Amino acid sequence: MSTDTSANKGRLPRDERRAQLLEAALEVFTAAGYHAAAMDEIADRAQVSKPVLYQHFPSKLDLYLAVLDLHIDSFVFELQKALAGTPENADRVKSTVDAYFGFISREGEAYRLLFESDMSVEPQVRERLHRMTYDNAAALSAVISIDTGLPKEAAMMLAVGLIGTAQTSARHWLQRDGKINREEAVDLISNLMWRGISGFPKSH
Repeated sequence: MSTDTSANKGRLPRDERRAQLLEAALEVFTAAGYHAAAMDEIADRAQVSKPVLYQHFPSKLDLYLAVLDLHIDSFVFELQKALAGTPENADRVKSTVDAYFGFISREGEAYRLLFESDMSVEPQVRERLHRMTYDNAAALSAVISIDTGLPKEAAMMLAVGLIGTAQTSARHWLQRDGKINREEAVDLISNLMWRGISGFPKSH
């Protein structure tokens, strides 16, 4: 007795289908921007029907937020891993900078979505982007506070300044299409940042 599998042809497990849809959505959102992006185009890019797309994501905003969440979580994890990877503060500064440049190198489209979003005025998007900045700064400020003995708010202010420098420099590097190679760019910015933060004496 044979089993008809034609109905299952092309059917992926839910997690794999979701990943496929998120990848297609990232490509369309970064190419067109949120407002110009169409669910039809995203479905076509993912090679699924619109009903399948809406089964996973009830609206375009839900889909956009899911893409953001995926890449924010990935980026925060990479930064925290970079900070935990060395006990030397000079190396931590360099690792922080390299996390930004590395994320660009691997996921340039996602980087544009996180840092050049045309949806940053949308409350749910703004909350997520603020959370990303806070989580990254909190991880760095914890190290600063322990090493310098500075109060929590002072350490947080320094951390926000450091990641802001890394983020802005990485965006400039991306826009300039890597006219300086990544290693040289990371060295330049990490040396700048280290000369500033190393002026704060270590707590004894």
